[in-house]
Order: sequence, then C-alpha cells, then structure tokens
Amino acid sequence: MNPNTFAQQSVVGANTLNPKTFPITEEYEISKKVLGLGISGKVVECFSLKNRKKYALKVLRDNPKARREVELHWRASSHQHIVNIIDIYENVQGNTKCLLVVMECMEGGELFQRIQDRADGAFTEREAAEVMRDICLAVRHLHYMGIAHRDLKPENLLYSSPAPEVLGPEKYDTSCDMWSLGVIMYILLCGYPPFYSNHGQAMSPGMKKRIRTGQYDFPSTEWKHVSSEAKELIRSMLQTEATKRPTIDQVMQNKWIAHFAAVPPTPLATGMVLKEEEEAWPEVQEEMNRSLATMRVDYDQVALKSLQTSNNALLNKRRKRAAPEPPCAQAH
Repeated sequence: MNPNTFAQQSVVGANTLNPKTFPITEEYEISKKVLGLGISGKVVECFSLKNRKKYALKVLRDNPKARREVELHWRASSHQHIVNIIDIYENVQGNTKCLLVVMECMEGGELFQRIQDRADGAFTEREAAEVMRDICLAVRHLHYMGIAHRDLKPENLLYSSPAPEVLGPEKYDTSCDMWSLGVIMYILLCGYPPFYSNHGQAMSPGMKKRIRTGQYDFPSTEWKHVSSEAKELIRSMLQTEATKRPTIDQVMQNKWIAHFAAVPPTPLATGMVLKEEEEAWPEVQEEMNRSLATMRVDYDQVALKSLQTSNNALLNKRRKRAAPEPPCAQAH
C-alpha cells in the first residue's frame, strides 16, 4: 500500500475503526451509477475530488455486524489479491446512520465473464491452475488471520485483482471456503457447476437433505481431457464430511497449484460453455448462493446434489449435447 494513501486512511491501528465523521461529499463526488448489490448493501461509483480517480463506494447501515465486516475487510485488505479499502466515513443519510466504505474500483470485470469474452484461443488447464493459485493465496491470507470468507462465489472473483473481498462473520468455519474453492475450480475447468436444484426454488428441507447426501461427476464431453490431478484435487475439496476437506495450506502444496506452470496447457471447453449458456448464468449464481446459505446454517455436513436426479434446464441441455457419448466419464 502506498504510504501517502495510508496517511489519508480513516482507520487507525490494525483492529480499531476510526471512521471520518465529516461529510464524504467534502472529499468525493458520489455517482448514481450502481456497480453492484449485495446482501449487506449497495456499491456505487464515486470520484475523488482531489485527483478525479474512480473508486467503489459501499453503503452499509451502521450496526455492530457492519462494523465487524468493515474491520475484517480492513485487516485483510493489505493483500495484493483482496480489494483495498481507501477510506471509511460515518455519515447520516436520510436519518439513517451509515458506514461509507471507499474501495478500489475493480474495472476488469468478473473472472468468468473475462473467460467468456476471450478472443485469443481457448482457456487452458494451465491457466486455470494459475487462477486457482491466486485465489488460494488470498484465501490463505484470510485463514492465517483467523477469517473465513464464507461467501466465495463466481461473481466475487474480480479483475484486476483475481480474488474476492473479505466478508467474514464473527463465527466461521474455513472448511466452507474449501468447498467453495472446489466448486469454483470445477466451473473453471468446464464452464458449469457441479450442483443443481430441480426447479430453481428456494432451499427446502428435502433439497438440503439431497445436498448433504448427494454426488457429482465429471461428464465426459467437457472432462475427458482434463488431468486426473485436477479431478482429484476437486474431489478432496468437495468431500461430504467437512473435516475431511484439505486446509488451504494443503491445497497450496498440491502440485497442480504449487507447480501450475507444469500443468498441461490443455484447451478447455469453459469459454465455449459459458458463451452457450450465457442466459443460464444467473441461475448458476443463484444455485451457489443457495448452497452457501445452507452451509452457513449447517456447514459441517454439506455435500452436493446428485446429477442423475436433477431436472435443471442447463444440465438437460448439456445432456442432450453429449447424448452420443457415455453420460459420465469414469472417475480417474
């Protein structure tokens, strides 16, 4: 972090929040452009009055939970792969006390959109290994600080920094992050997730039970040329029993991650699948949100739903396209 930038920070000390209390409009121009919406608040565009540099502004209702979120983010944001906090303000907006968090603006877009829009050849397994290494570096930084992200999902993977911002709760279990990394790695290598609901409905008790006892597979069409090492790493992170999942250190030591430059540059179907299934991508994101929500309640017994019993539209399309071949590859 630039020392001059640090001097302007409104946070003092590693663990103590000291928000600025004067109006944010004295230092920033707030745009009406919404950059994103999350469960904790919206993110809008803003500009520094000093140098006209663009930033992202997160608006949170001021309460102990929000302060804890901002504190954890601040503590973690020194890492190169975690969104950096620039300033924090405590202001009143519409008779509501708010925390206004100014962050670096991630203008490179989402990871999977970048893969989809790519025009210079297929995304390769070697590149996927390098991306996973960068994500794992950020997650390891959090876990070393005693923070679990617990909201790792595709839309939180942004460029130019290929790792998510931290949204750690007071209680946490890092095995939830390892499961999320397994899902993200699965999508990186084929373009679709390993889990589906039957009707796109909210989680019911029956759905939760199917997730806990479910299975997943590596359909031949997209997976037949992917290395057995990659599949084995995914299997380890998607263990049904949370205690059997590897730690972030163990994942970082796996040769597929640690020696990513030696991974075969096998062309993947990921970009093609993302383009073909672009309309279904919001459903994919919603499925992951539902699964993560389930894990936050009962994260010690979460697994994946059986592909064989799913009636998901995106999966049915993939099945039809793969009809001439065996529906699933033999596990390697």
